Amino acid sequence: MRTAAILSTLILSGLAGLFPPEIKNPQAAGPFPVGVTTTVFIDNTRTDALTKGPRTLVTEIWYPTTDAARTLAKASFTDFMPGGVTPELEFMLKAAYKLSSADLNRSFSTLAVRDAKVREGRFPVVLFSHGNRGLRFQNTFWCDYLASHGYIVVAPDHTGNAGLTIIKGKPVFYQGSERERSAEDRPKDLAFLIDQLTIMNARANSEGDSRFVGKLDLDKIAASGMSFGSYTAIKLADRDPRVKVVVGMAYAPPEGHTNVTIPTLLMLGEEDQTIEAKGNAAIRSNFEAHRGPALLLELKRGGHFSFTDMFKISPNHGDGVGTGKRKSTDETITFAPMEMTYGIINSYSIAFLGAFLKGEKEYSKFLLENAWPKELEMKSKGMEYRVKD
Repeated sequence: MRTAAILSTLILSGLAGLFPPEIKNPQAAGPFPVGVTTTVFIDNTRTDALTKGPRTLVTEIWYPTTDAARTLAKASFTDFMPGGVTPELEFMLKAAYKLSSADLNRSFSTLAVRDAKVREGRFPVVLFSHGNRGLRFQNTFWCDYLASHGYIVVAPDHTGNAGLTIIKGKPVFYQGSERERSAEDRPKDLAFLIDQLTIMNARANSEGDSRFVGKLDLDKIAASGMSFGSYTAIKLADRDPRVKVVVGMAYAPPEGHTNVTIPTLLMLGEEDQTIEAKGNAAIRSNFEAHRGPALLLELKRGGHFSFTDMFKISPNHGDGVGTGKRKSTDETITFAPMEMTYGIINSYSIAFLGAFLKGEKEYSKFLLENAWPKELEMKSKGMEYRVKD
């Protein structure tokens, strides 16, 4: 079953009765069709250590679009590649995924329509930061879902730490030597994007693009990310008061964090073979240190790539997708399936963002109950009186 269809109909059997008509159901896709567009932001105040030019962020934006988009063709995998697929890019895709661009287009699916019209209204903003060697569009399952619920999701390639970034038609590949520098650059990237979104919300850019003027609710900004991106989101919230909520998947700073009161949703896979037990311990430690509203989700049959689009690209990838082996015992693991995994991640994200970014207290019942007790360990703190009052 294709993901677009799954996400539009996902309601866990037996739980529909928890949601009378006046209560929002986070397990169902939102009411809006989804658009997506690529733009480029250039920070002339910083020189990129790798490219030697100004820091350039190729950025994806997901957003609610008009009802007319319901019948339009959805974006393909290669639609996310500026300038199309070159022979060099084709080689890279085969090396990274063991699939051709045509294969990826067949296996990949999304809800989003490329460059569809932005819907009228003002929408909260969610910044998303990809993982180490990841891509700005590595979590379309999540970005699509949020946009369908009325969020604008903004995700940059962190140049030099992304698997591949196309800048002015030239590929910039991941550089492992830049990882330490990326820990400093990444939060600055997201803070710069907030600055640029503020300008974008006020006026058309130099090319006359006014699509997002007045559409961004910049009093409601969340920072999110997966793996190194979760670290990035947490570090941004430590230094930038414009961020009101954090959603972090599959990593957290081992040294901890300083903004211990911001509403924070943390997630981990108990069988994560990338960050391993030490990484999961850091996530739990960040949760325990938090004094504000916080929710910790532990996917019992989850791994590192449970929190990505890898299900749609390589369905037996391992480490959270398909099957794998425990490092300690070599025992075979069957990870939770895509539909269930995405259902857990998406529904709790929507409920948490709804409650703490939008102030939608209708989500309180869902946030305080474990809808998947066989698949999920769940802890909360500082939430009950804030969500229920």
